[in-house]
Amino acid sequence: MKKILVIGAGLSASYLIKYLLDNSSSQLWKITVADADLSNAQHKINNHENGIAAELNINNSTRRSELISENDLVISMLPASMHMLVANDCITHKKHLITASYISEDMQKLHADALKAGVLFLNECGLDPGIDHLSAMKMIHEIQHKNGKITSFKSFCGGLVAPEFDDNPWNYKFTWNPRNVVVAGQATAQFVENGELKFIPQSRIFTQTDPINIDGYGEFESYANRDSLSYIKPYGIESANTVLRGTLRRKDYSINWNNLIKLGLTDDSFIIHDADQLTYREFVSAFTPGHGINKIEQRVCDFLNIKIESSEFSKLKWLGLFDDEKIKLKEGSPALILQMLLQQKWKLNTGELDMIVMHHQIKYELGSKKLDVSSSLVVKGENEVLTAMAKTVGLPMAIAAKLLLSGNIKARGVVMPITAEFYEPILAELETFGVKFVEG
Repeated sequence: MKKILVIGAGLSASYLIKYLLDNSSSQLWKITVADADLSNAQHKINNHENGIAAELNINNSTRRSELISENDLVISMLPASMHMLVANDCITHKKHLITASYISEDMQKLHADALKAGVLFLNECGLDPGIDHLSAMKMIHEIQHKNGKITSFKSFCGGLVAPEFDDNPWNYKFTWNPRNVVVAGQATAQFVENGELKFIPQSRIFTQTDPINIDGYGEFESYANRDSLSYIKPYGIESANTVLRGTLRRKDYSINWNNLIKLGLTDDSFIIHDADQLTYREFVSAFTPGHGINKIEQRVCDFLNIKIESSEFSKLKWLGLFDDEKIKLKEGSPALILQMLLQQKWKLNTGELDMIVMHHQIKYELGSKKLDVSSSLVVKGENEVLTAMAKTVGLPMAIAAKLLLSGNIKARGVVMPITAEFYEPILAELETFGVKFVEG
């Protein structure tokens, strides 16, 4: 019997754990779910005969090492910054590791050790990164196998609210980690456009967007992700004059989010002490030039160069930024204070569904012909637990785990899923769960 350890039982782990438990009897698996909150792990196991719930403080090296040593494969659902604690133990005990996170420099340094240990450290196998790699590489290889020369590659992905529950003026609700949304764009974007190296600094990320239309779902916009350059070589698209990866939001989201950036409310570089002594109105006033708390609305409009009758101002007001409500946080960065407010206003309520949208655009030359192909994925959640986000993050890892433990994946070392060994079987099984791309 093979043993799988899942570390972290948060929302994104729901579908992963369900898949592993559903397949545990036929695959002869024993699944241990470890979390800092034992009740959370127990809830995810739900008394399944092949499930074990375990309490784990990830910084308890003795307990962590013990759990990892007892299993054949570890799936880390921890924040990316904590993966190395798990990875080093996996090297020590010669255990396979799967994560959905980007390959960090420290993780990459373990490649030789993982090869020597004969184990696979599969990273970037969630949604984005993950399904984007799988689907893009399938398209890229199909073009290259018929001697096509790729000249442009663009890929976009967004976690959004399903249209039928899109009922607020921002056209957005949290469907994944709120912190990642609030601090998004706080690194310079790097990409290639028409053969030229391009950088977009943090101050302009949300001012340079591309319109995207998805058949049946309307207009979206994208802003550039931080690093598109590092995928040129792994994807084998050195011939491309344009390579850009971006994040999707609904139309006009970016210009309004940029107003929050201009005000300084997304700043994560310092702590406001005794924040609970401030109202949100006073909080905003502290960041706005001029004086007079009673004039804060006009001061904000003057600073942002918008009108008080504008939709931009109405969106700020709708968030509650001008309310006299006290901040419910003793201390925190401006970004964290904003996050706490947004979690109230952008909450995905019981019964509401989220939606994942992914879109690839590829241009290529085939002989004298100039061609282009696009591919889109839209997935809606099943409920507020089995969300589209949890489904698309968790299923690729779960399917990869099955392939690995059954001997159908031979790769070893630190890798991302960009070869046919990964994308052919994973994409095929994803389709059976309704995760299917439509080419346009």
